Amino acid sequence: MFAERVLSGMRPTGRLHLGHYHGVLKNWVRLQAEYPCLFFVADWHALTTNYDNPKVIEDSVWDMVVDWLAAGVDPNQSTVFIQSRVPEHAELHLLLSMMCPLGWLERVPTYKDQQEKLSAKDLSTYGFLGYPLLQSADILIYRADKVPVGEDQIPHVELTREVARRFNHMYGREPGFEEKAKEAVKKLGSKRAKLYEEFRTRFQQNGEEDALERGKALLEEAQSLSLGDRERLYGYLEGGGKVILPEPGVLLTEASKMPGLDGQKMSKSYGNTIFLRDDSETVSKKIRTMKTDPQRMRRTDAGDPEKCPVWQFHLVYSSDETRSWVTQGCKSAGIGCLECKQPLIDAVQKEQDAMRERAQPYLDDPSLVRSIVADGCDKARKLAQETMREVREAMGLSYS
Repeated sequence: MFAERVLSGMRPTGRLHLGHYHGVLKNWVRLQAEYPCLFFVADWHALTTNYDNPKVIEDSVWDMVVDWLAAGVDPNQSTVFIQSRVPEHAELHLLLSMMCPLGWLERVPTYKDQQEKLSAKDLSTYGFLGYPLLQSADILIYRADKVPVGEDQIPHVELTREVARRFNHMYGREPGFEEKAKEAVKKLGSKRAKLYEEFRTRFQQNGEEDALERGKALLEEAQSLSLGDRERLYGYLEGGGKVILPEPGVLLTEASKMPGLDGQKMSKSYGNTIFLRDDSETVSKKIRTMKTDPQRMRRTDAGDPEKCPVWQFHLVYSSDETRSWVTQGCKSAGIGCLECKQPLIDAVQKEQDAMRERAQPYLDDPSLVRSIVADGCDKARKLAQETMREVREAMGLSYS
């Protein structure tokens, strides 16, 4: 069994806003307290659609990392790094491309969807076709078993599982695998070895999933095994070869409920965002000028919160008590729209105050951010190099 590990990344395409915070970053902050986490700047992924204007990527990288730190990502709990600073991602992507069927990439739902949405760009490039496989390499290089994604990204993780399965099937049968596995069984000790063989037989002959899980648990507890032997016995238990690239699982995350200032999805392209670290005056002005229920033309007109973009903000930021006050006051014309918006201004500013405070040391001394990322890249690269040693050996490319 491999260690628990969470991996997630974000493209550097400009300033981050509250939609990113409520959709991704809050979840990262929660996960880092529960698991070892790796969070990376996906600069190569940004090139798949911005290859003709890489300057926007370069300008965004450091600002985005400051936004992560402002949101509460803690470099003492998480590994923060830049994808292109760990070249093993590209090497694994290349090697996986040798055995990944073209049809697997063409059927990824976002492939045609993005081509239609970004029809003004020429996306008939290998980089764009192959970006789901680069995502697979990002995950598999760290043997991450947990990938936080929204529902629309599940097909990408499924592709990764298929690629890992195909790789292990093709290259996991190292020379003398069965003999090495049998030798590894002996290292469990007679009692555990007998149990292991029993679980293996019950799973392979009778298909008992419980026996498989108990066999995995037994291997997890065995302290006497090297990493290589553990991987061999994991594959031998399932009836395959050595598991070199484990199949990742999905951590399904809820879609962000953060609307834009106009009630649509918050997006820079719609011009309806509140950016992370906006100053107090800007936050106040943006919320004060939000559109409200179009039926409420005058202060004395009754309104309907369900038809008002401001209400969507209350669903994210306000307590039940405040929402009740808003509903009653709006429907009876007991409160005006500016009164309705004030609790939101206070709540967003309080949230932003904490972010600006966390960000300030990094703005005062940008070398702190560079240092965090350099340390993160070193840690990530060591993990990636371990995986690549085994991948090269399995594919006959170690030449030792």
